[in-house]
Amino acid sequence: MTSYAAAGVDIEAGDRAVELMKDKLKRATRPEVVGGLGGFAGLFRMDLKKYREPLLASSTDGVGTKLAIAQAMDKHDTVGEDLVGMVVDDLVVCGAEPLFMQDYIAVGRVVPERVAEIVGGIAVGCEKAGCALVGGETAEHPGMMADDHYDIAGTGVGIVEADAVLGADRVQEGDVVIAMESSGVHSNGFSLVRHVLLNGARMRLDAHVDELGTSLGEALLTPTKIYAKDCLAIIAETDVHAFSHVTGGGLAANLARVLPEHLSARLQRGSWTPPPIFDLVRAKGRVEQAEMERTFNMGVGMVAIVPPADVDRTMALLKARHVESWVLGELVAGDGSAVLDGSHS
Repeated sequence: MTSYAAAGVDIEAGDRAVELMKDKLKRATRPEVVGGLGGFAGLFRMDLKKYREPLLASSTDGVGTKLAIAQAMDKHDTVGEDLVGMVVDDLVVCGAEPLFMQDYIAVGRVVPERVAEIVGGIAVGCEKAGCALVGGETAEHPGMMADDHYDIAGTGVGIVEADAVLGADRVQEGDVVIAMESSGVHSNGFSLVRHVLLNGARMRLDAHVDELGTSLGEALLTPTKIYAKDCLAIIAETDVHAFSHVTGGGLAANLARVLPEHLSARLQRGSWTPPPIFDLVRAKGRVEQAEMERTFNMGVGMVAIVPPADVDRTMALLKARHVESWVLGELVAGDGSAVLDGSHS
């Protein structure tokens, strides 16, 4: 007889995946979460009494073609952290505290252990960000996706006081731009990475690369650094004016998004040395500097714009939180652009 299972959808496998991930989800919570997972909707109690004019912030993102690396290596426990980082660090840029996330996983075939690894990584990311994972969906798409393929996306919600929203209207001439190191490629530019290193240079993901100190695949799957708690600490103890999450488009383009039209950011390439993974891509693909900087974070994952009086305090906070940081540049009269000067050290 014809059945849903015969059409390629295994409901029992989905149920097994839920059972496998339950223990991993217990730590990805907050006191405001009401009830547990498994309902039709996630419930989150809002204590609005402490806010005069609260604004909800939301962000949705995915991980992109970095998933192709995870699938080729059959290693799925880190891409969930990438997903959380892409979502929550967009929230915190406006000053919002991330409250909760929901995920969506589309698979060709439900393999319970693999789904549990993915969701386990999302739970780890949520714990690092201080937000709760309140629900999600795993959808089986037989006939549309190969059995071992999947895609993931997530939506996060945060909260910020209306008069505490960060952004271009707070940025002033003379402000200092502070860079926070990235953990590597993060989750942008993998189409170029794969084109250069795997298709062009024919490098093997399991091959050890001396410059990287590990295999190519392990280096590429290093999870996106999650800055949410670090940024919230800066918000709590300094007069930070803006943040910029360095994702697709690179450092200059993302920083320009939080600059007023009458100011420019003058940035010094000599203030840092990009991680070796970027030099590997540049050299193997003979990629021009401008293209590298348009595509990758080049070692800068998050930027804070602070008044001069708060520079030392900001960097001390980051050092205490084990985040490498440095002065990247300053705000000067200009046209709303971010300009990189000099060459890397």
